[in-house]
Amino acid sequence: MPSAHARPSRPKALYVAMAAVLITAITGTIANARPHRTTQPPKPGATATTATTATGDGLNDPHLKDIAQQLVSSAENSSLDWKAQFAYIEDIKDGRGYTAGIVGFCSGTGDMLDLLEHYEKLKPGNPLSKYLPALRKLDGSASHAGLDPSFTADWKKSAQDPVFQQAQVDERDRVYFSPSVMQAQTDGLHALGQFIYYDAIVMHGPGNEPVSFGGIRAAAMKKARTPAQGGDEKTYLAAFLDARRAAMKTEAAHEETDRVDTEQLVFLRAGNLDLKPPLAWKVYGESFKIDS
Repeated sequence: MPSAHARPSRPKALYVAMAAVLITAITGTIANARPHRTTQPPKPGATATTATTATGDGLNDPHLKDIAQQLVSSAENSSLDWKAQFAYIEDIKDGRGYTAGIVGFCSGTGDMLDLLEHYEKLKPGNPLSKYLPALRKLDGSASHAGLDPSFTADWKKSAQDPVFQQAQVDERDRVYFSPSVMQAQTDGLHALGQFIYYDAIVMHGPGNEPVSFGGIRAAAMKKARTPAQGGDEKTYLAAFLDARRAAMKTEAAHEETDRVDTEQLVFLRAGNLDLKPPLAWKVYGESFKIDS
């Protein structure tokens, strides 16, 4: 059962869905990306064009990627077992309707709709197909209209389906993980910086608003240069975390900044830019450790 701090809500400005690609300087576009917690796509000029200076695969390494999921899950679900969250679903009364799955797909913000549309493509006529019409009407709403009373039970049952699990992983990577890691690599960041970007986009969503990932990054770049621009990596990441903390404090649901203060800053101050285990941190008063 997630803690009272699990699944922090996204800023209300990010409710409006859009059909657009997240633009990156590395590839031009990320194929089929359709960010949905933002009002406009990132502007091309907001993305660094310098080639990455980071070394190694970073979070593209499968083991480090799994560590990143565990770190996110510690803050989102008070557990390192991120794979147990496929079945997670509840209304946490944040105005986003139901929040569910491994990155908190929401019935009121569009990404749950994207997920179930993807699941439908992978497995037509699945048990969640019947909720697609309702979800198309609920974007931007906290309502459960057309979902209750059986949606949560059907979600939990479907979460046992490997195809639905794969659909969640696909959408997590498409919308959150791949864009954030690619941007971090463009900015010359190692694994820790890539994780810091990923965690930020999971909570705040993509986009260029001040409280979105793009807005936070823009604020940080006003204070420090990225490594790709010739700046010091630790200095830049400290500026990014300062900007993120400021964004979090604009909304009551984000006022507790433990995932920055007692997790990410702990790794940064230790100089663990490669995010190498053992890792020890606290989130909302709970202690966690990854030994290897």
